[in-house]
Amino acid sequence: MTEQDDIIRTAHELADAARQVALHHFRKSDLSAENKARGHFDPVTVADRAAEDAMRDILSRRRPQDGILGEERGNLSGTSGLTWVLDPIDGTRAFICGAPTWGVLIAVSNENGPLYGLIDQPHIGERFEGGFGISRVTGPHGIRPLATRAPRPLTDSFLSSTFPEVGTEEEEEAFRRVARQVRLTRYGMDCYAYALIAAGQIDLVIEAGLQPYDIHAPIAVIQAAGGIVTDWTGGPAIRGGRVVAAANAAVHSEALALLAI
Repeated sequence: MTEQDDIIRTAHELADAARQVALHHFRKSDLSAENKARGHFDPVTVADRAAEDAMRDILSRRRPQDGILGEERGNLSGTSGLTWVLDPIDGTRAFICGAPTWGVLIAVSNENGPLYGLIDQPHIGERFEGGFGISRVTGPHGIRPLATRAPRPLTDSFLSSTFPEVGTEEEEEAFRRVARQVRLTRYGMDCYAYALIAAGQIDLVIEAGLQPYDIHAPIAVIQAAGGIVTDWTGGPAIRGGRVVAAANAAVHSEALALLAI
């Protein structure tokens, strides 16, 4: 087995484990949420922590040489130069509301960014995969290749963001400049919106205030499908912050021109 094969198999094992744990708690009447933040609601549940613990346990056995960066349990240094970037439940707000758009994000990254990633949608039963020459979705309709949309004018494009309130007032106004130009804007899909770019369904996702574990897996999946993910200046997005994901270079360029702050 090659190194790439082992990484891919390990990633799917992590996704299977996190899917099982999360679905065990999903839509349970006794599920409670703690607030991790001050001044706004940033929930975490037992499902978030248990799903990340399940993935970390697998990595401790299968890939102990690799580092881990996870949303709930922090950073663990490794010796291989590779880091597993984990978001056990991206979209905890959706999760506690019983909405199905939450997902599990898994990426393998080096110092330059993600090499391979999965966006797993447990309740929907879809798994989007990108990197190492792979670009595909596996789900209820079988296995299908991923490919982003061909260029079309911004005025015909579909845009998504998790929250209508995008970051600071200045960031929100920049987002509104793009939203006023597109054909359709949709909110609240969490990581599923990034998967929809890779699947050729929408053109743009624009967000602010992201963390690395929010974006590494989407970067891998979208780039493998032919798309682009950068910060709002066109630079690397691997540290999170202000992020624009685009189906192609044309719509990416149009969005960047309007996002300039």
